[in-house]
Amino acid sequence: MRRVFVLLLLALSGCGAAVERHVLVPAEAWAPSSPALRDKAETFRQVSRAVARAAGAECRRQTKGQNCDFVILVDLGPFSQPNAFQTLDEHGRPLVIFNQGMIGSARNGDEMAFVMGHEAAHHIMGHIARQIENAKEGARVFGELAKAQGEGPDEIERAQQLGAEVGMQSYAKAFELEADILGTVITNEAGYDPLKGMAYFSRIPDPGDRFLASHPPNARRVEVVLKTAADLGLVE
Repeated sequence: MRRVFVLLLLALSGCGAAVERHVLVPAEAWAPSSPALRDKAETFRQVSRAVARAAGAECRRQTKGQNCDFVILVDLGPFSQPNAFQTLDEHGRPLVIFNQGMIGSARNGDEMAFVMGHEAAHHIMGHIARQIENAKEGARVFGELAKAQGEGPDEIERAQQLGAEVGMQSYAKAFELEADILGTVITNEAGYDPLKGMAYFSRIPDPGDRFLASHPPNARRVEVVLKTAADLGLVE
């Protein structure tokens, strides 16, 4: 069972292996060599400062005793596929990490802020801890079912791994929508336009409405952003 959760924790941080393999630098220290990225570096630094302030303030409003000292980092690793994620350092400090592909794919500061606010929202809403609990419960249930059916240790462990994956993914789409809602608020509070920021959805593959997909359909995400923006008085 312990090995199941070692693998699980790596999967949840998504990123654990990537953080160890790649060089991470603070947004303020990022000095890209690519001319195209150099043009975006100052915008990214400005967005990072504004979103870290807004997310920290929102975190302190919504949580008690949680670390709200956000750090924005750039992953200098070789992967070009755009990616951004939230994780924690060894002291529980929230990290929001963008790779250079993600920064390069953003067309303006509003899109950078929207993605950054979304990732910060995952921390404020405690999604990593909630996913771990869901995965543990899934592993427990699947393991008990396998044991009740007379399966051996290897089969039980495989059942636990499957249960952990199912448990982890069961609420993944709901967590993404929650982060879109709070991310819209953070983006606005940071001084950026979430309606312009959500244009990023139009350029990423639509996962559709697949069972256990990790992200909800793009149309649903746009819908919740528009509703939140309306609640904030940003649209009629």
